[in-house]
Amino acid sequence: MKILQLTKKFPFPLKDGESIAVTNLGKSLYDLGCEVSLLSMNTKKHFNPNADKTTELSFYKDIKQIFIDNTIKVTDAFSNLFSKDSYHISRYLSKSFEEELISLLQKNTYDIIQLETLYLAPYIPIIRKYSKAIVAMRAHNIEHEIWTRITSNTNFYPKKWYLNYLTKKLKNFEIEQFENYDFLVAISDRDLELFQSLGYSNGAFSTPIGIEPEQFDLDFQAYNNPNLSLSFIGSLDWVPNTEGLQWFIDNVWKKQDSKLSDVSLHIAGRNTPQNLKNLELPNFKVHGEVPCSKTFLNEHPVMIVPLFSGSGLRAKIIEAMALGRTVISTNLGLEGIHATDKKEVLIANTAEEFIDCIDYCNHNHEEMIQIGTNARYFIEKNFDSLAITTQLLDQYKLIKSQGYPK
Repeated sequence: MKILQLTKKFPFPLKDGESIAVTNLGKSLYDLGCEVSLLSMNTKKHFNPNADKTTELSFYKDIKQIFIDNTIKVTDAFSNLFSKDSYHISRYLSKSFEEELISLLQKNTYDIIQLETLYLAPYIPIIRKYSKAIVAMRAHNIEHEIWTRITSNTNFYPKKWYLNYLTKKLKNFEIEQFENYDFLVAISDRDLELFQSLGYSNGAFSTPIGIEPEQFDLDFQAYNNPNLSLSFIGSLDWVPNTEGLQWFIDNVWKKQDSKLSDVSLHIAGRNTPQNLKNLELPNFKVHGEVPCSKTFLNEHPVMIVPLFSGSGLRAKIIEAMALGRTVISTNLGLEGIHATDKKEVLIANTAEEFIDCIDYCNHNHEEMIQIGTNARYFIEKNFDSLAITTQLLDQYKLIKSQGYPK
């Protein structure tokens, strides 16, 4: 099968869930005998200056990347108040990207064109004009749900009003696109059910983020350290991450509960804000962007995920569980990952629950190792990339045999 992936940011290095999801699926499709090509935006916000030299993506037959300035501009944000368009989406409109897409479609005959996230939907009319390929939307999140949750957690009224206004337009756009997809690939069963409740009725399948478990070595050495260390890792230019981390710092770490007196917190993430770097708190270290997330996670036996907004599925949780780390997460953070509390993960939704879970880890190292071992087995069983992609490819073959697009 000949497949073209369209992405809204260059999917390397593997520093975030979206990049991991795109790259691992692309590689697994290749391993299953597909010819896979990539057309990617290389945005100003997440610019990769070495995109043309990325040998780690050599499994792609063709890689094309187009620079796009998608930064938020005050004048554009203001003028959008008088437009029906979603400002979330319009920032990804590019004539250069459109021209490169047309060129690829004129030179190649694809079986599947897979749009990685809603932000590529405006290019569907171009695809329909120049190709007979099946158009598949891979929804990494329910996009409007992220912003609904962010809005509900915003207290400053003018900002809350504006976010609510933008979110309504984004929701309308997301729902309007349903009829334009031949196939919808949701990131979890939960997301798929919600899409269908909103009116989606065409072909669909649930395909989570997959990893190659053999690339994640179990290492419990950090569990032997006398003083417990916690990790937080995630893109710190993504609102749900910064919002959740700030909540944890304010409501857990700054309280200096006696149960945490010998525990340290280590924070890593791309685009770390300066105000976070300037914080001076006990047993608290901000590492900024780290060269290898696996190495960072292995240095700390516990990973915290204080997430209260967002949508989709957290790749960093999957990676941490594959490494045998003990993950302490909110229920929302575990959406799409059906792990059991006190068996494969620990669940905490309040400051008190986070403190109690950390205290439990601090005094029960053997139990932590068992949770980490269970977590690794859970990932091997449920998130193996090749097994997941095989199921998706079977779905693509089925709908192609049924004569899509109709």
